[in-house]
Order: sequence, then structure tokens, then C-alpha cells
Amino acid sequence: MLAGTATLLRKAQRRLWMKYALRGVGGSDNHARLDLAYRMEDPWNMDSALERARFEATNRVIERAFGKVGSVLEIGCGEGHQTEWLARLSERQYGIDVSPHAVERAQARLPQAQFAAVDLFRQPWGDQRHRFDLVTACEVLYYLSDPAATLERMRHLGRNGLVTFFAPACGRVGPHLEKIPGLHKDWIFHGGTAWLVGWWRDD
Repeated sequence: MLAGTATLLRKAQRRLWMKYALRGVGGSDNHARLDLAYRMEDPWNMDSALERARFEATNRVIERAFGKVGSVLEIGCGEGHQTEWLARLSERQYGIDVSPHAVERAQARLPQAQFAAVDLFRQPWGDQRHRFDLVTACEVLYYLSDPAATLERMRHLGRNGLVTFFAPACGRVGPHLEKIPGLHKDWIFHGGTAWLVGWWRDD
């Protein structure tokens, strides 16, 4: 009973904190507020069964579409929870996040990977076309003021690309995604939650 009460308290604490930290974050490039969210460890509850189901399903799509890849750049890597899953399908992992707090924890989680606390337009590993075999942006695009520019940058840096986003964001993000030639789409479902997954090849 005490364990159950502690879990409920942690859940309530997380909800209250995120309600405060994420004010004005959607579609605004509000890096300071996103970093504030990470003053709490695992603010998005990435250790939950819900998120693990998404990671697993995303890996299945990657494996089916691209097989094992050499290098992957993950936009919005957070504390490295999904990076651990991407590492199962890639030889080299690179992750960026606008939160220095998140990146510090990601580096501790995956010492073999390379991380940087920057946005996509300032990543430090080279600007040449198709620098990475795969560039991913999972649950990121709806926080950005210009999803189209981010997708264009992903296509420049990546030989292949993949995005996922929560179904309610389809109205805002979907039209930008649809402009990518050769786009493939599918859905990820877990319980009552749905995410759209889109992927493409640019080589």
C-alpha cells in the first residue's frame, strides 16, 4: 500500500511540475522552459510502459525500413531513454537536446554515444549532406516554431529520416510532413494513445 501511495504522489508531483514548466512551450522554441522541465528527473515519464511500447514500435519500423544503420542523429534525445533503443539498431549514436540537464543525464546513461546541448542548426558533427545514415525526431516537432525548416534540415543531414508525433499534433505538423517526396506513414498504438510515424529515404 505504501509503495502504491508513493507512486501516486510521484505521478501527481510530475504532473504539477510539468504544468508549470511547460507554460508557453508548444510551437514556440522555448528552450529555457524545456530545460526547466528537466530540473526533475525523467519529467516525461520515459520509463513508463507507454513510452517503452513506442520505442519498441519505432525500432520495428526502423528495422523494417532501413535495417541496421551506421550512424543515427537523434533530435530531442532528452535523457537518452530512446537513444538506448536506437543503439540496438545503429553502430554510432549522436544526440542533441536543448536542455543541458537532459544531455548530462543522457551522457551518463550512454557513455559510448556523443551528445550536445544544442538545437539541430548548431549540431557540432559536420554539415555535409547526408552526414548521418538516419536522423530522427521523435515527439519533438510540435514544440518547434518552424517544423518545415527542421524537416528540411533533417533531409540535408540524413540519408534517411524518421519522425513520430502524438496524434493530436497531426493538424499542425502533418501538412509539413506530407511535402516530403517518398514519404511512408504508419500508426503506433498503445492502449488509447496513438502516434503517427513517418519515414523517408533521400539517397
